[in-house]
Amino acid sequence: MLNRRILRVKAFQNLYAYEQCKGSNLNLSKDFIRASFMPDLNSMEVQDKTALNKEAEEAIKLFEQNLISKDLLKASDASQKVKNVVLDALKKYHDANEKDHQFLLKNMVVSAERIPQLYLLAIELLQAFAKHVEKEIEKKKKFAGNNPVGFGNELNFPNNQVLRTLRESNLYQGAIARYNVHLDDVELEIREWFRDYIKPSEYYQEYLQLESPTVTQDFDLVDDLLKKVIFKNEVILNFFSEKDLNWTEDKSVVRSLASKVLKNAANLNEENESQMPEIAMNWDEDKEFFQNIFNFTIENDVNSKALITQKTKNWDIDRLAFTDKVIISMAIAEMKNFPSIPVKVSINEYIDISKTYSTPKSKQFVNGLLDVMAKELTDSGEIRKSGRGLLDNK
Repeated sequence: MLNRRILRVKAFQNLYAYEQCKGSNLNLSKDFIRASFMPDLNSMEVQDKTALNKEAEEAIKLFEQNLISKDLLKASDASQKVKNVVLDALKKYHDANEKDHQFLLKNMVVSAERIPQLYLLAIELLQAFAKHVEKEIEKKKKFAGNNPVGFGNELNFPNNQVLRTLRESNLYQGAIARYNVHLDDVELEIREWFRDYIKPSEYYQEYLQLESPTVTQDFDLVDDLLKKVIFKNEVILNFFSEKDLNWTEDKSVVRSLASKVLKNAANLNEENESQMPEIAMNWDEDKEFFQNIFNFTIENDVNSKALITQKTKNWDIDRLAFTDKVIISMAIAEMKNFPSIPVKVSINEYIDISKTYSTPKSKQFVNGLLDVMAKELTDSGEIRKSGRGLLDNK
């Protein structure tokens, strides 16, 4: 479920951004209303500021009451001017929300599609460092009359079995070509980064002391360099951030996937080459899944918030952690709209997201609330599972 978990996180990140956009759009619409009732400085008539302020407040109240439906606006005895301003503000608000919806939906897909390129780039950096060492050794050999004496342990890195397995893997090379992975823009930096960050590292120096590294030791070296040097160094990380606007959110995912590729390569043979991980083995299906999660959560926003409010009567919903509200709304949307996904799977996935992205107490809160909601929604028939979705739902 690693791929689906990543996609849930991507959807959560963009839904969180969408909720923030809605808040900004709400404030902008209210500012528009207030501006509509400001005194007209070009008018020769006397401006009644008190009356204008009163109309502005009336319009804002009507605006808030009609965010979901315009029924109260139609029945209101407010002046036509007030009604017209409210109608304009509502249109601006909903148009802005829809624009943000479509932008974030597109951004979510593009960002997910970029992840394979990013984790492959991280591995190709390791390959480039190993190639750099190999070239340096060749230069030394040439200068020394092609005498190999004294270069034995330095060859450990170029001969790293994990990196070599990947270089010789048709699946890996196909992924490199498909995602257009190259380091052309940092050719000069490769030498500097190796000199300044890789070579001085304790992991690399300890590795050079090994006479004949095992596959496990080869893996330990590249995994340590990946996690403790490449993904800890701000200079190298800037290289990735320039390629991904969502790098802050994506970094941990990219690191995890790159590490998994290396680990699988350490155990790879001709029979299990298919173990090479992808961001989504069935991308069309997974793409539809997380687009639907995003859209269903937005479409069911009003009902979800009403349900959360009902189940947290002793709480002011506005006091709940903003992230918790998004997480719970996503979980409700998934449980109701994906019959093949077991309820417990959905709940566990969103509990995990709450651990990373919300407050220390969110795990227990989200778990307890979703357990209660899942039972009631199942009893009422709003959650209906079939096939695999029936597993572990007792």
